[in-house]
Amino acid sequence: MAQTATIAIVGATGVQGGGLARAILEDRDAPFTARAITRKPDAEPARSLAHMGAEVVQADLDDMRSLVSAFQGAHGAFCVTNFWEHFSPDKELAQTERMAEAASRAGVQHVVWSTLEDTRKFLPIEDERMPTLMGRYKVPHYDAKGEADRFFLEREVPTTYYRTSFYWDNFIHFGMGPKTQPDGSLAITFPMGEGRLPGMAAADIGKCAYGIFRRGDEFIGKTVGVAGGFLTGGELAAGLSRAMGREVRYNDVSPEMFRAFEFPGAQDLGNMFQFKRDFEKQYCGNRSIELARSLNPELQSFDTWLERHRHEIPID
Repeated sequence: MAQTATIAIVGATGVQGGGLARAILEDRDAPFTARAITRKPDAEPARSLAHMGAEVVQADLDDMRSLVSAFQGAHGAFCVTNFWEHFSPDKELAQTERMAEAASRAGVQHVVWSTLEDTRKFLPIEDERMPTLMGRYKVPHYDAKGEADRFFLEREVPTTYYRTSFYWDNFIHFGMGPKTQPDGSLAITFPMGEGRLPGMAAADIGKCAYGIFRRGDEFIGKTVGVAGGFLTGGELAAGLSRAMGREVRYNDVSPEMFRAFEFPGAQDLGNMFQFKRDFEKQYCGNRSIELARSLNPELQSFDTWLERHRHEIPID
């Protein structure tokens, strides 16, 4: 493989793809160059990557021709979808099928596909322990990704199926940080009971993906799950308390109560956390701190991540 082999990165201005792009661009000895795929090449995030040395290419997951062109000549491709942009699992399926087809047509030699479990393999649609959403999903933003794995298999695209973990950065950007309670105290709220939640720094997701590409063909055809830590709600709250110098409690609610919260995606997330709680052994078992560290020796623990980011965590 040539020293300047190209990795085409879908979502290069987002969380996962952006982390991979920066990992390549910041490594002076990188055996790859980064091709940042974005719908908005003139936007500031894309210009920033270009300034770092990335090749910036315009493409859209809803436009097959643009994807084939963006993948053309690339050794590898990182493929990811963004459910929270449109809240449509059917759109995720269609977009993933286009990426798989484009990778096949372009002759990409290694795809790292950011996927998740299809929870219906654990909880069939008729299982009443968890409500069915949108007519045919248990956890829509998981199930569509897991179902979409077949598109790469059917086209015989050399693929690593990459399973990530809860972003600790959600405490900053996704509204999951400490909230002020009626009594003035602070609390984080999850329907996890005493279950452990696999989590990691968002930047490490990209760095671990980079580690997969650096290992050549080792993980092609395999499922790779990564995490930076397995922490209960109480342990997350204790870490936040230490870092912020103020007590943060863990508010354990039922999945039913969480699903009833009035914010977009509450039902999906309520089901997701219930799945992680009820199938903790299997879900945690699908992710490895040791493997993540072998891919990314700079892997952060929750405390390390907090030390770097505690001042960015908003208090509502």
